[in-house]
Amino acid sequence: MAYSPSPESGSTVRAYRPEDEPGVRELMDADRLLGQPHCTAEKLAAVRRGPVPLAAWAVPARPRISVLADAEDRPCGIIGYLSWHDVRTGLVCWVYAREDPPALRALLSHVLAALAHCPRIEAFVGASPGPLGPGGLPRTRRGATHDALLQTGFTGRRCGSYLHRVLSAEPPPAKLVADVLPCDFPPGHRLIIREAAEPVAEAVVSVGADRTATVYWIETLPTRRRRGLGHKLLAQALALLAEQGAAEVALVVIDDAPHPTPGSQAASRLFESFGFTLVDQLWTYQHRHPRGTRSSA
Repeated sequence: MAYSPSPESGSTVRAYRPEDEPGVRELMDADRLLGQPHCTAEKLAAVRRGPVPLAAWAVPARPRISVLADAEDRPCGIIGYLSWHDVRTGLVCWVYAREDPPALRALLSHVLAALAHCPRIEAFVGASPGPLGPGGLPRTRRGATHDALLQTGFTGRRCGSYLHRVLSAEPPPAKLVADVLPCDFPPGHRLIIREAAEPVAEAVVSVGADRTATVYWIETLPTRRRRGLGHKLLAQALALLAEQGAAEVALVVIDDAPHPTPGSQAASRLFESFGFTLVDQLWTYQHRHPRGTRSSA
């Protein structure tokens, strides 16, 4: 199915084709954040295969990718979306159009029509940085996308903060306090501090392409907090990433509460003490139909 958002310009929304790959990768890289690797053919292929099935949504649908093509059939925008067979919820995974408002509205309107059978559609849902972005929408950098979502009926809220830090080629020595184990998902390493054989603090980190790294997770048991374990764990994790060749590292702090919590404040102080700086606030969005209507899309 093709949808013409602007007959005057000759642009058309159509299905993604393999020959679109170079232009699509350029679109995605145009909105790349600090600490995010460039889009590769392998990453694009991975997202086309779909997300890892969630426990509550046992029957995932294959993602659909639509391209906004100009009069010469060149990609000038792209959007990825999906719905599940057993849950009437749609998901807008990502949208890129060089922050061009008409193109963004055309892509979002196309998806709203395709997912009209879903009473609820979520957009930019996620926490950790993924193959094609940081999870949520960077509210400041992607201001035109934020506005287009609101203009097409979505409501938004803050869900986290995206932080970044440059790593030294020769990091200061860190005390080895954690066991380091390989991690399959996400691919990387798990660092675990144990006391009397009991895990009390844990971090998951990974080095990706372009010498970029990600801290996916760091946590200390509530009963073991305020003892400096998080500081020691993060120091070892960053030293490990630098040893593996990473030049910069990014992470997402989930802070969707209306007001700062003691936990979020402690996390912010920890990351600030290691030189992490705020790149952007991350937002997530939701669209509700008055009623789920059947669609042939």
